Amino acid sequence: MKPLNPLMISGRDVLPVVEGGKGVAVSNGLSAGAWAAAGGVGTFSGVNADSYDENGNVIPQIYKGKTRRERHEELVAYGIQGGIAQARIAHDMSGGAGRLHINVLWEMGGAERVLQGVMEGARGLIHGITCGAGMPYRLAEIAERFRVHYYPIVSSARAFSALWRRSYRKSAEWMGGVVYEDPWLAGGHNGLSNTENPRAPESPYPRVAALRKTMREAGSPEVPIFMAGGVWYLREWADWIDNPELGPIAFQFGTRPLLTKESPIPDSWKQRLLRLAKGDVLLHRFSPTGFYSSAVRNDFLDELSGRSERQVPYTTEPDETHDAALAVGARGRQVFIPQGDLEKVRSWMAEGHTEALRTPDNTLIYVTPERAREILRDQVECMGCLSACSFSNWAQSESGSTGRRADPRSFCIQKTLQSIAHDGDIENNLMFAGHNAYRFASDPFFANGRVPTVRELVDRILTGD
Repeated sequence: MKPLNPLMISGRDVLPVVEGGKGVAVSNGLSAGAWAAAGGVGTFSGVNADSYDENGNVIPQIYKGKTRRERHEELVAYGIQGGIAQARIAHDMSGGAGRLHINVLWEMGGAERVLQGVMEGARGLIHGITCGAGMPYRLAEIAERFRVHYYPIVSSARAFSALWRRSYRKSAEWMGGVVYEDPWLAGGHNGLSNTENPRAPESPYPRVAALRKTMREAGSPEVPIFMAGGVWYLREWADWIDNPELGPIAFQFGTRPLLTKESPIPDSWKQRLLRLAKGDVLLHRFSPTGFYSSAVRNDFLDELSGRSERQVPYTTEPDETHDAALAVGARGRQVFIPQGDLEKVRSWMAEGHTEALRTPDNTLIYVTPERAREILRDQVECMGCLSACSFSNWAQSESGSTGRRADPRSFCIQKTLQSIAHDGDIENNLMFAGHNAYRFASDPFFANGRVPTVRELVDRILTGD
């Protein structure tokens, strides 16, 4: 394999291998600091980051506010406190080697306030900001204010062009690179557009070549593009290295670092990764963000699939299509569904799915009474972890609402991601992973259940394997 030469990233020549910044306590100061200490770019998540008490124990994120707005303020405070804590840990762990980045999601609740609070409280400890999940127009402005480099996450040349024209051209000197995240292979939320087929993956090479061409034509600096999503063995990407069409390329690893000693995920999660088979990661659209996302198939995703399958359209008045009367709710209010769906509803109710919940698309889903209570409780207890949430109808705008009915086909994402990261229930929570996660089972480096250190993994990656 071609040698992987250092690249200038965030003001220093480092190995062009980058830890992906997985959210909600999955990439933390320990993993990021270890990655930087190995000579690469460590990335800790600024999304619901953990903070600690005087004994070093994780402080549970418990919300006491009576209103969503009050709980949202608590969430922002937790986020700032946790982000500063992780930055300090990463800095100490790195020993001054490599580079340290913070990753934030633009669509997370209070994103700008959390980011600015962390950058203010951890001045000098963070060298770069990566940001995706939306169109982070103000990212460059914030990075320039704190004199650090910024790394927008995009999935197409078109997205970069929009960001460049509106904002980034004004702060080009602080653009450290651009992260291309493959929308079909990456774990977590994916940047598929409405014009792209989720079932028809496209090769990343022409898309990254188009991104570089767009960057050059726009007058962007010749900064590295981070290839993210689907990267496992570097030998499989040898034709990308020192390729003049692509320009400087770094490689971002999101899934592989999950299975390291410094990775903070519970052992049950790590062991599940070793048993995955091809196809066990599902690209789905249940997320309350409205984005596609990729996660391991488990009871949690099966239950969400079942909710949407037990779904019928309804109207409040009969018409030619909706001609069968149906009593809904404790008060037995009458709605109308297609006659052909009546038998399906009866069969679902016979199976115990007796509660009908209305969706914003004028449909009913059928769930058990226990599940209905859980859904409604989670909606009521919303803490505003997103800028706009389809599940609870929260929005951080002045109105505090999306203006649409809360959608029971989705779920509370903050609740489930906090739960899996700390409690380790891998069947009843959302377990993000990239689509290449099945390769753990055949990778000889992880044979016999081996869990390496971050440094051992980085050294292995540099061999091409």
